[in-house]
Amino acid sequence: TRTVPGELKWAASPSEGGWEEVSIMDEKNIPIRTYQVCNVLEPNQNNWLRTDWIPRSGAQRVYVEVKFTLRDCNSLPGVTGTCKETFNLYYHESNEDRESYIKESSFIKVDTVAADESFTQVDVGDRIMKLNTEVRDVKVTTRKGFYLAFQDVGACIALVSVRVFYKTCPLTIRNLATFPDTITGADTSSLVEVRGSCVNQSEEREEPKMYCGADGEWLVPIGGCFCSPGYEEKGGACKACSAGFYKAKSSDAGCFKCPPHSHSVRDGATVCDCHSGFFRADSDPPSMACTQPPSAPQQLISVVNETSVVLEWAPPRRLGGRSDTSYSLDMVARRCSQTKLCLPCGSDVLFSPGQTGLKTSRVVVSELRAHTHYTFIVHARNGVSQASGAGAAQSVSVSVTTNQAGEKCFYTIVILLSLIVCLSLSAPSPVSSILAIDVTRHSLSLSWQQPDRPNGVILEYEVKFYEKDQKERSYRIMRTFSRSVDVTGLNPLTVYVFHVRARTAAGYGEFSAPFEFSTNSGIHAVKFSSCRACIKVYVQKRSKYSKTKQDSEEEKHLNPGVKIYVDPFTYEDPDQAIHEFAKEIDVSSIHIEKVIGMGEFGEVCSGRLRVQGKREIYVAIKSLKAGYSDKQRRDFLSEASIMGQFDHPNIIRLEGVVTRCKPLMIITEYMENGSLDAFLRKHDGQFTVIQLVGMLRGIASGMKYLSDMSYVHRDLAARNILVNSNLVCKVSDFGLSRVLEDDPEAAYTTRVRRKIPIRWTAPEAITYRKFTTASDVWSYGIVMWEVVSYGERPYWDMNNQDVIKAIEEGYRLPAPMDCPVVLHQLMLDCWERERAERPTFSQILNMLDKLIRNPGTLHPQGPCWSRGWVCVPEWSVCEWLQSIGLERYRDTLAAAGYTSLDSLLALTHQEMDRLGIITPSHQNILIASVQQEVLSQMQHMQHSMVPV
Repeated sequence: TRTVPGELKWAASPSEGGWEEVSIMDEKNIPIRTYQVCNVLEPNQNNWLRTDWIPRSGAQRVYVEVKFTLRDCNSLPGVTGTCKETFNLYYHESNEDRESYIKESSFIKVDTVAADESFTQVDVGDRIMKLNTEVRDVKVTTRKGFYLAFQDVGACIALVSVRVFYKTCPLTIRNLATFPDTITGADTSSLVEVRGSCVNQSEEREEPKMYCGADGEWLVPIGGCFCSPGYEEKGGACKACSAGFYKAKSSDAGCFKCPPHSHSVRDGATVCDCHSGFFRADSDPPSMACTQPPSAPQQLISVVNETSVVLEWAPPRRLGGRSDTSYSLDMVARRCSQTKLCLPCGSDVLFSPGQTGLKTSRVVVSELRAHTHYTFIVHARNGVSQASGAGAAQSVSVSVTTNQAGEKCFYTIVILLSLIVCLSLSAPSPVSSILAIDVTRHSLSLSWQQPDRPNGVILEYEVKFYEKDQKERSYRIMRTFSRSVDVTGLNPLTVYVFHVRARTAAGYGEFSAPFEFSTNSGIHAVKFSSCRACIKVYVQKRSKYSKTKQDSEEEKHLNPGVKIYVDPFTYEDPDQAIHEFAKEIDVSSIHIEKVIGMGEFGEVCSGRLRVQGKREIYVAIKSLKAGYSDKQRRDFLSEASIMGQFDHPNIIRLEGVVTRCKPLMIITEYMENGSLDAFLRKHDGQFTVIQLVGMLRGIASGMKYLSDMSYVHRDLAARNILVNSNLVCKVSDFGLSRVLEDDPEAAYTTRVRRKIPIRWTAPEAITYRKFTTASDVWSYGIVMWEVVSYGERPYWDMNNQDVIKAIEEGYRLPAPMDCPVVLHQLMLDCWERERAERPTFSQILNMLDKLIRNPGTLHPQGPCWSRGWVCVPEWSVCEWLQSIGLERYRDTLAAAGYTSLDSLLALTHQEMDRLGIITPSHQNILIASVQQEVLSQMQHMQHSMVPV
C-alpha cells in the first residue's frame, strides 16, 4: 500500500463508523494512506475492511505482511470489557473482480493477529510510534486471484501498510545449466522439481535438475552440462578456446595448449593441426605431440654360417619423437650358375623371431640355399610412417652369399656328426631360480634369470605349472619371450608348482627344478599336533592379555611420535576446527547422481568428485537439511572434523567438506557394498572362513589405529562398518565417538544421557557411562559374532534388560554355526568382565594374522574321525576344554567320570556346584558350548549321509 498513489478506496462494512481511510506521514515524512478504527467504548464490534481484488500471478502460497499500531487498552479509561488488542485476518479466492460488497460468510480465516508492542497516550505525545510487523502465509491455488479482509472486534488500531508477496527461487546457473525464476510450491515443505537448460555452446552430460524449496532457495543440484568441444567454462558460461589452444572432448576439464609441433589459428579449435613435416596417427589422441617417421636403422651387420645368416643393427639415430618403432625385413635372392648367369630364386626361408612387426634388432635367417646371393633390406617404421605425406619407410640393406653346405661325402659325414654333437651341446641349461614378485588371491607374477649356459639365442621360455595336490596329473603350459610371466585365474590359498625351460634354435632345454608358490599368503598351513601344544599357546596368550595396561604404556613409549586425536568440541568456533582438519571443496566439483538414504541431518547421496589434476572418483555426499539450528550445524561438522584427522586404509576416508554455500555437505569415499551387517545377510553363507577372518582383520587394524591415537569409538557395530567392492571393511560413523585422556586407564563419561547400544556395549559402559578402548574391544567381540553369523542380531529377540541381566550373571553368546573354536575363544576373551583381562587391538590383530597364516587352525570343530555313517569332528575332553579356555577343570571332570562330550550333556548347574565349578560364567560356557558342539555334530550328520 505504500506504493499506491492517491486513495486506496477499499470496501468497508459498515460504510460509516467503522474503518476510516486516513493520510499520515511515515517515519521518512512521506505521506501514506492508512486505515484506522477505534470503537472501544461500544461492545460487540464487527468492522470489516476488504482489499481490492489481487491477481495471484501463478503463486500457490502468498505472504501477507501487515504493519500496524495498536493502543494499549489499559491506557483507555472506562473501556473494561469492550476494548480488544487483536484483529482477524481473512481471505477469499475469486476468479474475477466482481464483488462490490463484503460477504462475510465467503471469507476463510487466516489468523488472529496480536501486537507485540502497544502504545499509550503518553507515547503519542512524545511522537513515539511503536510499529508492529506480522507476516502470515496463505495457500491460494483454486482461483485466479483473491481478496484479503481485516475484521476489527473492538480495538484501537491503525493499519500503516499491507504488503502481499510470494517467493521464488531466482534465475540461476548451476553446472552450466540455466534454471529459470521459479515460484515455490503450495506447501511449506514441498520441493518443486525444475529441469535446467544448457547454456550456449554446451551439451548435456546428464539431465540437469534442481529443486526449488519453500524458502526460495535452490536445493540438491543433479546432473549438468559440459562445454562443447572447442569451448571451456568461464564464469558460468562457455567461451571459445583462444588461438593456440584446443579442447577435443566436451568432458575435458578445459582448453589445453597445443602439444609440441602443432598449432591452431582460430578460436574454438577442437584439435591442433600438425606443423609441416610432422604427423599424427589415427590412434594418437589430440593431446599427443605431432611426430615424424624414424630415420633408417644403423650399423647393419651380417654373419653367414653356411646357409644361415644372423642380422643385427642399431636403432635409428632419430626415432621421430615416438616409442613405437618396429622393423621389417625384405629379401631379394638370386642363384648364380658357373657361367655367372643369375636367376631369381624362390625360397622357404625361416625368419626368427619373425619378418615383420619386430621390436628386436636381431634376426636369424635360416633355410637359405647354398651358393646364393641374398640382399636383405631392414625397414624402420613407427605409428606415422603410413601417414599421408610421410614418405617411404627408411631402410638399410646388406648383401651376402651363402656357403657350400658340403663339398664331399667325407666332409659331409664329418660335418653332420659335428652338427649332431653341437646340437646336443647347444640346448640351454635349466633355469636355476624362480622368484615371485607379486602375489594376489588369484594370480602370481614370476620372474627368472637367463640360464647360466644359454648356448645360443634364447627364442622363448615355456612355463609349466599345476596345483601341488594334483601333482602333474593336470597341468598348464604358458609361453613367453621375456623372463617374466603373469599367471592368472588361480584358486585362492592354493600352493602351485612351477617349472621353466628355455628354447634356442637347437630346441628346448630341460625343465628347472620345481618351485612352489601359494596364492594370497605364500605360507603353508600348520596344524597343532597335540592338546599339550594348544594349551601352551593358549596359556601364553592369556598371560599376555592380563597385561593390557602395561602393553598399552609400552606401545606408547615405543611410539612417542604417534599422532593424538584432538576433540573438535574443544574449539569455541566449530569453523576453526573444520578448516583445520578438513579440506574445503568447490561445489562445482561435485556431481550428485542419486539419493541413497537419509541420515540424521539430511539426505545421503552418491555421486562423483572431480578435482583439478586428479582422476574422478565416486563419493558419498551427506547434506545438512534446511532450517538447521546452530547445534545441528556444529554436530554435523564435528563428524567431518573427526574423520579429517584419520588416515588409514580401514577407516572411512574424508574427501572434504562444502561450508561456503548451502546446503552444507560432507564428502567421503563411496563404499559400494554398504553396511557390513546388511551385506552379510544378503550373501549368507557365500564366503570362506578365511574371507570372514580377512574382514575381521581389516576392522581390527582400523580400531588399532584409533586406539593408538587415544580415541574411543563407543558405537562399534557391523552396521557402522562399510564394505567396498574389494570386500575391504572400513570403520565409520563417528557421531558418538569421543577422545580419551592421556592416562590409558582414563574413561570418557558421556556429556549427555544419550541412548547407548546395549547389545554392543561393555558392562562398565552401561552401568557407569564410562568408555575406554577396552569397551571398544568388547564391542569388537560382538562384531566378530555378527560377521561369523552373517549379520544375525546379537542376543536374538531378548530385550535390553534381559541382555544386561544375562551378561551380569556371566552369560556370553555361544559360537555361531561352523564357527572355528579359536575365533569363538577370541570373542570370549573380548567379553571378559575385567577390562584388564581383555586383549588389546594390537594383540587381536596379531592373533588374526596368525590364523590367516595358519588356516588349518580355523577348522570349525577340530580333528575328524570316522563315526559310523559319516565323518564328523570329535574332540577329546582335554582338547575341548582347552578350546573354550576352561582346561583348568580337566582333572575335576575326569575324576567325576566325564570322559566324553556325550557324558558332559548330563552336566547341570547343581552338579557343577557339587564338583567345585562355582563361577556362573564358567558354568554357562560349559553348558552352552557342549550343547553347541553336539548340535554341530548332528548338523554335520544331516548334511553328509554318505557311507565312508
